[in-house]
Amino acid sequence: MSGWIGASERKKMQKTRLVCGVGINDANYVVQPRINGKQVMCPFYRVWQSMLKRCYGPKYQAKRPTYIGCSVVPEWLSFMAFRAWMIMQDWQGRELDKDLLIQGNKVYGPQACVFISGGLNSFTTDRASDRGEWPIGVYLDRQSGRFRAQCCNPFSGERESLGYFTCPDAAHEAWRARKHELALQIAALHADPRVAKALSIRYLKQETANDL
Repeated sequence: MSGWIGASERKKMQKTRLVCGVGINDANYVVQPRINGKQVMCPFYRVWQSMLKRCYGPKYQAKRPTYIGCSVVPEWLSFMAFRAWMIMQDWQGRELDKDLLIQGNKVYGPQACVFISGGLNSFTTDRASDRGEWPIGVYLDRQSGRFRAQCCNPFSGERESLGYFTCPDAAHEAWRARKHELALQIAALHADPRVAKALSIRYLKQETANDL
């Protein structure tokens, strides 16, 4: 009887082996080996673990609440299944993105995810929690009482001033138009047709985008 494990004990053991309470590390190799006395993490495992933390880590979401409500498709709860997908992607030096191909997407999965550069990731991030009460790209110039439109140019790294406007909607439209111009320039540089298409329509006027 000493070798027998009850159902409750087995369930507890299974739970402790889960990553972020949901992920299964089913690797057939050591994902965090010691090399020359230093622990090194497998790059595939690092990306997988980070994805799970964003979706299921309370501490992570407390710092970045925009990830609340995000999830991972069931097949990617298996590390080896995720690894099999990732190894076929152009991933080195890039970041896993979930909502460039499908704007507003909150589910990590093979149909929605793509690896993109950190610069492109920053370009398409709206940082809604940081911009205050005005639309994205809009700032109130308290001295003049008018609204100023600004847009960061990813090629020059400079913040462009797009003019002053009497209402925030007009300022936001100026930002959107310039953002669309820049997105088209970036799209022309991308070999991945999915990324190029997503960029070409991301900052179109809503009524135009709905027709596509």
